[in-house]
Amino acid sequence: MNVRRSFLLLVTLAAAAATPALGQAVAPAAGPAHSGTQSAASIPDFSGIWSHPYLTGFEIPFSGPGPVLNRARSPNGVANFQKLVGDYTNPILQPWAAEVVKKHGETSLAGVGYPTPSNQCWPGGVPYVFWDFLMQMFQQPDQITMIYRHGNEVRRVRMNEPHPAQVTPSWYGDSVGHYEGDTLVIDTIGIKIGPFAMVDMYGTPHTEALHVVERYRLLDYAAASEAIARNDKENFGVRQDSFDPNYRGKVLQLQFSVEDPGVFTVPWSSMITYRRSFNEWTDLICAENTREYYTGRNSAVPTADKPDF
Repeated sequence: MNVRRSFLLLVTLAAAAATPALGQAVAPAAGPAHSGTQSAASIPDFSGIWSHPYLTGFEIPFSGPGPVLNRARSPNGVANFQKLVGDYTNPILQPWAAEVVKKHGETSLAGVGYPTPSNQCWPGGVPYVFWDFLMQMFQQPDQITMIYRHGNEVRRVRMNEPHPAQVTPSWYGDSVGHYEGDTLVIDTIGIKIGPFAMVDMYGTPHTEALHVVERYRLLDYAAASEAIARNDKENFGVRQDSFDPNYRGKVLQLQFSVEDPGVFTVPWSSMITYRRSFNEWTDLICAENTREYYTGRNSAVPTADKPDF
C-alpha cells in the first residue's frame, strides 16, 4: 500500500452560469429540467467499468478554448508527469488565476510537491475527479451513480429533475441529468470550495460559480480513434493493464464544458475518452496511508472532532 500510495502521490502532485452561494436562489437549469423521459429501450447502456489511464490532464478539444495543459514535456513530447507546470499563459485564465497556476508550476519545478485533493485525501469535485484512471457507472431510471476508484469517490445524479431553487454547495455539487437521444447530459452546479479546491492537477482554481456540463455517448472505436491518438500524443499514459490495447469495441466519450466567470475569461471545453476495463475493480483507499512521502508529514486527511461510535 505504501508503494501504491507513493506512486499515486507522485503522479498527482498538482493535482458561465453562476452557481449560488449557500442559500442563494437560482433559476432551474434549462437542460436538466427536461419535460419528458426517454423510453428505456432507446437509452444506451453506459454501465460498467471504464478506463482512462492518463496522468497529466484532460484531452484537447477538437475546436475552441481548451483546458490548461502542461508546459513541461518529456523527451517524447508528451506532458511530463514528474513536472506539473500548468500553462499560465492560456487565455482562458483571468490574471489572478494565471498567477495561481504559475506558482503551482514553480513549486513543481523546484522539485517540491504541492497539495491536491488526491494527495491530501479530500474529495476532488468535478471536473477534477475526471483524472481518475477508472470510473464505474450504474444506470437506474431515476439516478446515475458514478464511482471513481481513488478513494471510492461517489457521485449521484438525479434524472429528469431540475436543480432546486436553493442549492447548498457540496463536494460534488448538485448534479441533474437527462438523455438527449443517445447522449447522457449531466448539469452540475453548487460545487463546494475546499482547502485544496482546483479544477485540474495544475492547481487551476475555481469559485462557487463553477458550472460543468457533461455529455456522454458511446462511439465506435473508429469514430473515437482520432481522439485516442491525440490523447496519446498529449498526455502521459501509465501501464495499460486496465484495458486490452487490442480492444476495438465501443468507446465511452465524455465531452464537458466548464464555466466560472470568477476565474475564466470564457467558457472552455475538454474530453475524456474511456475504453472498457477488462480487469476487476481494485480499491485504492487514500486515507489508509496518510504519510506524504515527499515531505515526511501526514497529509491533511479530513478528521472528525470525535469518533462516530
